[in-house]
Amino acid sequence: MKASLLIVLFFILGVLVSYFGLLPKLLLHADINSYVLYLLMFVVGIGIGSDEESLAVLRNIKFRILLIPITIAIGSLAASALFSFLVSDLTLKESMAVGAGFGYYSLSSGIITKIHSDSLGTIALLANVIREIFTLLFAPLLVFLFGKMAPVASGGATAMDTTLPIITRVSGNDMGLIAVFSGIVLTLIVPFLVTIILTF
Repeated sequence: MKASLLIVLFFILGVLVSYFGLLPKLLLHADINSYVLYLLMFVVGIGIGSDEESLAVLRNIKFRILLIPITIAIGSLAASALFSFLVSDLTLKESMAVGAGFGYYSLSSGIITKIHSDSLGTIALLANVIREIFTLLFAPLLVFLFGKMAPVASGGATAMDTTLPIITRVSGNDMGLIAVFSGIVLTLIVPFLVTIILTF
């Protein structure tokens, strides 16, 4: 929760600093955004590659456990598609690209900003931060209403890290491995899925 609020505060700070012209012109150059995105992708790769627990989970998977992240991905994309029909400002493709972030706000918003626009990247950032905050705040209610798997689905990609403690606390330690696996798979497919949706 604290980390998510910190992200929102830094985002607001960035908007204000840029709005009042307090940044050097060099930092506003488009190529800087690309290099930061490439660095972020590299760091994500290092994080997954160096996490022995995550790699062990991937090595020891049973086929049925794959249905969990696949179902979460399909549900997220279906809900995003439905949302596009309720909001006239977003096309089906744009709405699904935002939903394909699966809660991974930093990576998805960076890719969307690079491929599409700053405005859609901002929407992706806020939507995915809200998804994480929602999971952190309402995990107990989700378990009560929908069962132990609900916080894993709500957390999406964040189920492997930031929302994992609340998931294990309210759903039980037995859900920890499932949450980590699901989060890893969703994290891995975010850059590919967002790019494919916006490119075609």
